[in-house]
Amino acid sequence: MSARPARRPKRGRGSISRRVDGLSPSGIRRFFDLLSTMEDVISLGVGEPDFATPWHIREAAIYSLEKGYTMYTSNLGIPELRQELSRHLKKSHGLDYDPDSELLITVGVSEGLDLACRAILDPEDEVIMPDPCYVSYNSCVVLAGGKPIMVPTSEKNNFEISAADIEAQINDKTKAIMLGYPANPTGAVMPRDKLEPIAEVARRHNLLIISDEIYGRLVYGVEHTCIATLPHMKESTILLGGFSKAYAMTGWRLGYVAASKEVIAAMFKIHQYTIMCASTMAQVAAIEALKSGENDVSAMVEDYNRRRLFMVKGLRKIGLPCFEPKGAFYAFPSIKSTGLTSEEFAEKLLMEEKVAVVPGDAFGQCGQGYVRCCYATSLADIEEALARMGRFVEKHKK
Repeated sequence: MSARPARRPKRGRGSISRRVDGLSPSGIRRFFDLLSTMEDVISLGVGEPDFATPWHIREAAIYSLEKGYTMYTSNLGIPELRQELSRHLKKSHGLDYDPDSELLITVGVSEGLDLACRAILDPEDEVIMPDPCYVSYNSCVVLAGGKPIMVPTSEKNNFEISAADIEAQINDKTKAIMLGYPANPTGAVMPRDKLEPIAEVARRHNLLIISDEIYGRLVYGVEHTCIATLPHMKESTILLGGFSKAYAMTGWRLGYVAASKEVIAAMFKIHQYTIMCASTMAQVAAIEALKSGENDVSAMVEDYNRRRLFMVKGLRKIGLPCFEPKGAFYAFPSIKSTGLTSEEFAEKLLMEEKVAVVPGDAFGQCGQGYVRCCYATSLADIEEALARMGRFVEKHKK
């Protein structure tokens, strides 16, 4: 009796999704991991306020626990929070959103962005976005099966994406335009007269706008224009916002989406199955923030502005040309004079002078030759960081 032939091993595709396997890890987090092992590091890398959440907001959350508000909320979010948010958007932007069908409370803006991409994109749908931009935009589109189309911006045009450049990329696969202004990492703010042509392009080609306006409250000497306020844009805009930056509530993980009933209903399906609802305690805190947090926001913005001016002036003084940011809390200086790549500069600066910044190319190819410096830290730390960076630049300049 002849021996059986040996069974050939199955040739599987691997245990990890090709889509996930091909995704690059965040260029920001690698440096956070490095600095966590070091002492005496001044971090200009973490994009979060150095302020504690205002006490009256924390107190509201504490009382919610004492009163036993620890159960699930409505999947859409606590009705009172959605009503307050509706009033807030009306007061801030003149926009009317139905709290029962056009608002969704999410676990940070990050979840809102992910839900927006998954709700609207079919495989190979394209989303146009500026380069550089926040690291999650590209990845969320990829994870939803779409294709990000990066449109270069530069310091010469104030890191503003133009309607003409957007329109040049539109084809029959284009589904949406992704905007994030005030911008992370550049601090750029899109003026109304630059947004209007983009809105006209979106209307003409029947495209959706995903607008991340988490930094909308943090502007200096200019006005922030919400693109949903432009004529005929409310229904085609998916507006992302949250409480992390303006109210110093990053760890609470609370955001929101304002959009048409159709889009919110689609996002709700995914949210319902994957998240269920945002934290009850965080939602109660957000109600208090919307009701009584305006003075806190104004005070923090005033402080950020002082730090912004100090950092930009200091960077220029040590030989790093710096675009003047008009929003968010980031400076984006050019480090090209050193001859180092963005990653080389950031890594050497961390190792040699113990100052943490983020390589500009973590945000896209157009960020090469720049680094992101967050000024949401004390003036004393900014001053010391600039002194260390000055020594470093002097040592490494070409």
